[in-house]
Amino acid sequence: MHQFSEDFLRQWEHIISQVSTTEIPLECMKRVVIKLKDKKRKTLNLVTLRRQGLSWEEIETMLSRNLQELDNQVEDIEWTVDVTAVASIVQPQTNKMLKNL
Repeated sequence: MHQFSEDFLRQWEHIISQVSTTEIPLECMKRVVIKLKDKKRKTLNLVTLRRQGLSWEEIETMLSRNLQELDNQVEDIEWTVDVTAVASIVQPQTNKMLKNL
């Protein structure tokens, strides 16, 4: 993964903060916290699951299964965006587009 400066990542955080998490691919998420009505939480650390060798398809299946099993108990879902992953994907494309201007 790329190493980006703190200023660079802050700029991306600002951009991402204006985008709905439903529009950001799972591959750009760090973790998902499922908040339950009884105040319990179920956290899926997507970065850790990837390091353990799970594919994005397997992670998506796991997440869907958890959401289905907990359906009536879910109060909220908190998504944590992986700013570095977003920047690593988008910045090269941005650079390529701006190069010809």
